Amino acid sequence: MRTLFLNPPSFEGFDGGASSRWPASREIESYWYPVWLCYPAGMLPDSKVVDAPPHKISIEQTVEMGKDFELLVLYTSTPGFQVDVKMAQMMKDVNPKLKVAFVGPPVTTEPDKTLLANQAIDFVVRREFDYQIADYAKGKPLEELPGVSFRKNGHIVNNPEGPAIENLDALPWVTKTYKRDLDITRYNVPFLLNPFVSLYTSRGCPALCTFCLWPQTHSGHRWRLRSSDDVANEVRYALEQFPQMKEIFFDDDTFNYRKERTIDLCKKLKPLNFTWSCTSRVTTDYDTLKAMKESGCRLLIVGYESGDQQILKNIKKGATVDMAERFTANCKKLGLLVHGDFIIGLPGETRESIRKTIDFAKRLDNETIQVSIAHPYPGTEFYDYVKKNDLITIDSMTDETGHQLPNIIYPGLDRGEMVEWVERFYGEYFFRPRVIWRIVRKAIFHSDERRRLTKEAREYMALRAKRKRFVAENKAARKTAPVTAGSGD
Repeated sequence: MRTLFLNPPSFEGFDGGASSRWPASREIESYWYPVWLCYPAGMLPDSKVVDAPPHKISIEQTVEMGKDFELLVLYTSTPGFQVDVKMAQMMKDVNPKLKVAFVGPPVTTEPDKTLLANQAIDFVVRREFDYQIADYAKGKPLEELPGVSFRKNGHIVNNPEGPAIENLDALPWVTKTYKRDLDITRYNVPFLLNPFVSLYTSRGCPALCTFCLWPQTHSGHRWRLRSSDDVANEVRYALEQFPQMKEIFFDDDTFNYRKERTIDLCKKLKPLNFTWSCTSRVTTDYDTLKAMKESGCRLLIVGYESGDQQILKNIKKGATVDMAERFTANCKKLGLLVHGDFIIGLPGETRESIRKTIDFAKRLDNETIQVSIAHPYPGTEFYDYVKKNDLITIDSMTDETGHQLPNIIYPGLDRGEMVEWVERFYGEYFFRPRVIWRIVRKAIFHSDERRRLTKEAREYMALRAKRKRFVAENKAARKTAPVTAGSGD
């Protein structure tokens, strides 16, 4: 079966379904690679990966493209699900013979709900879907595929799950699929060098963070590794095939979880003489960071989440504020840049804990930061917590363009105030003289950075204005609510 692997168009600038751990539009337009789709696509020579958002492919163009295929594999996300269902129906309307499979976190947690959403969806594959999709395209019946859910005789059948993929070296290199189907110059993340290429060296994450979507719903907690030689060989291939590439990003849930493995991999990467970045936990020690720096590492993406120790405990982060400060000091000593991720609205959040986190972030003073609103995705322990404690609201978790909005509320901390704290966080962090000078210095000495920073500033200011309107509307609603309630209307 000729197969189309699709990361569909939805919100303008939205790429959240593809590979990132936080499905929503970013403050600054960003596009990550659809890594998960590219693995099974590499097993099917006559397939095609269409990553619509970064390539600016419209819904109409995507529907037209679907006429040429027999199987559609669509990677969906919770915020984009309704749009994705409509797209699948449109594609089936013009090509009734098209079989449609949905994959991604939502179908793992709610397979029956997914299938009942629309008759256009023929089946879903829960968790990893590489071999199931390839086998189905080659003619294997649904009944024989582990982890598949489908309709049969008016009922939904949920096949037992199979084991996680252990031999990651047997999987195709995603960079070969990139070369075949994608334009790497279309992918941009503000804190990475552009153009960049991303790939995985492992799957799964042993950490137990209660809010993190992918390990709990898709890739699992079992940490499985590619061999160092296989990773080094794919890097060598990428360096040869993409001469314009300035950086490789290792997009593992946690790249450097185990010291011995990280140091061994760094030994294989060092002779290749290239620049790379990766994810990291604050539990990584100085020796490991040193080996990473010496082998070409430039930047680390680090989930600090909160500067309040109790909240770190509440979310089972497995790290402390002291560890984070020590780790950050080691990175600065070695000349490693850090992009810090923080979250507003985790269990136990109060005005005081947010204040601690902002002060903590300013004290760390990393190169760049991202401040997200906590979202309880179905299938996560965080979702179970807010449901049990009646903290979740019926509000959408994104606005009409895919940007984050809170859909939880804590005593004394409503939705409008959470958005207001996000803006205050960014304002206090970036409008400091030392940070302003860092940005100005980049703009003065690097013309590429100047163009990028100008574009990012415009995008951020537009989103800032939108958030301020949201806050103002919520404050106005709070003021009028008691009057309305007591008026007898």
